[in-house]
Amino acid sequence: MKTKYQLITSILFSLLFISSIARSQSITLLQQDKPTSIRGLSVVNDQTAWISGSKGYIAITNDGGKTWDWQQIKGYEKAEFRDIEAFSDKKAVIMSSGTPSLVLKTTDGGKTWQEKYRKTDTTYFFDAMDFADEQHGYILGDPIKDKFLLMETNDGGETWTNMSNPPTALPGEAAFAASGTCFRVYNKSLFIVSGGKASRMITAINGKSEYNYVDLPLTHSKPSQGAFSLAIKKNKIIVVGGDYEKDKITDSVATIFTTPPPAFNAPAQGPGGFQSSVEYIKDDTFLSTGTSGTNITLDDGRTWRQIDSTSFNVCSKAKHGKMILFAGNGGKIAILKM
Repeated sequence: MKTKYQLITSILFSLLFISSIARSQSITLLQQDKPTSIRGLSVVNDQTAWISGSKGYIAITNDGGKTWDWQQIKGYEKAEFRDIEAFSDKKAVIMSSGTPSLVLKTTDGGKTWQEKYRKTDTTYFFDAMDFADEQHGYILGDPIKDKFLLMETNDGGETWTNMSNPPTALPGEAAFAASGTCFRVYNKSLFIVSGGKASRMITAINGKSEYNYVDLPLTHSKPSQGAFSLAIKKNKIIVVGGDYEKDKITDSVATIFTTPPPAFNAPAQGPGGFQSSVEYIKDDTFLSTGTSGTNITLDDGRTWRQIDSTSFNVCSKAKHGKMILFAGNGGKIAILKM
């Protein structure tokens, strides 16, 4: 049995060890000064990653972020490519918000792009895209006639159809096309977080069109407020957001959802301001970022520490590997050193 002195020493050592780990994180800038705001980011592995942004820009790296092959897709110079889903160094799908709403696909590493969907209806506005696997994916859009737009593909993005029974939206409720992470597919279940006059988490278990609606304890009521992103770790969900017009305010910018029983808990110490993207890293570690800077938690969201004050829109970890990248305005791309 440990003595009282040994127990105190052990606790202090653990706290110092955790603190040293948190302070060892650093973000290194890889690219900047490009005329595009990047909000789409998909990291395939430790070598390959894709980004998508405004004014029709996309880029790919195949050497872990050291060099990037940029292009402004011809004929789509006004497109707002708010999200991208990449499957390899050859295959990727991108979506454009606004009018027209677009989906493009490449199978040759971006040398050529094929238009797979176009909608000129001004009520359509795409917010995010995610895939359950390489064939089965979804696109979430802002509400039309009190129903969120939800589209589905079963052939790898070749064709897209509107789901017949999408989730219901409250008056003034919408999703944010800030980072492509307000919508996630996890174990074939769908997860949406919203903002505006209402802020909720909407779930459809196993892809069935039977939705569960839960109010989120985050700042909301204005078009600039609410939940912007979620990340999932088994029975734990971290949701982040806030007010992008007042991005230094730290109140109600993160919450932790756990089951069972289902419950929301506020962090003891939250992120240092508005966050537009959150990502699960490993073990008890999550990472979040936004215009107010980047934050990390090593204890499943209970306490957060800001590790960088640079403005980014999105962060993402490799699907098959450890590489973690960030992207933001001005063509800014960065990597996390751990």
